[in-house]
Amino acid sequence: MAERLVLVEHEASRGRGLSWAAVSGSEERTAVAVGEAMYAHDTASQALGMVLEEVRPGYARLRMTVHPDMLNGHGICHGGLVFALAGSAFAFACNSHGVITVAAGCSIEFLNPAHEGDELVAVAEERFREGRNGVYDVEVRRADGGLVATFRGRSASTRERVLG
Repeated sequence: MAERLVLVEHEASRGRGLSWAAVSGSEERTAVAVGEAMYAHDTASQALGMVLEEVRPGYARLRMTVHPDMLNGHGICHGGLVFALAGSAFAFACNSHGVITVAAGCSIEFLNPAHEGDELVAVAEERFREGRNGVYDVEVRRADGGLVATFRGRSASTRERVLG
């Protein structure tokens, strides 16, 4: 299989670093197939209007529009729904390698509100994966680029394949 090099950002002892990683066409095909299969059965994400825009090894991007029934008592998007969007992006990214992977823990920082009509985009990126453990960072932004929240998830993989 032909491989291509992709630039990967990661956490290093002295801050963030960049390195090149080889990605094969089969890994990318696996990520897309897993994303499509997971999304087809993810009724929660679908019910919230989330759309899976892109998935590749260790990466996922989802989009969701804030509707009136997503607003809290202050008239802003309920934090739990921002969390759900970030959590779904995390799930697609950490399962993109084809192994069933679940959340072991996560945290979120709400930085700015989202309002009715805002399009939110969540981008999840793998920062570390070794053995059965992984760390993923997710940024949730409005379509205009404004940062709404940052999320960090820790994953644990099983030994089972997503696609059987």
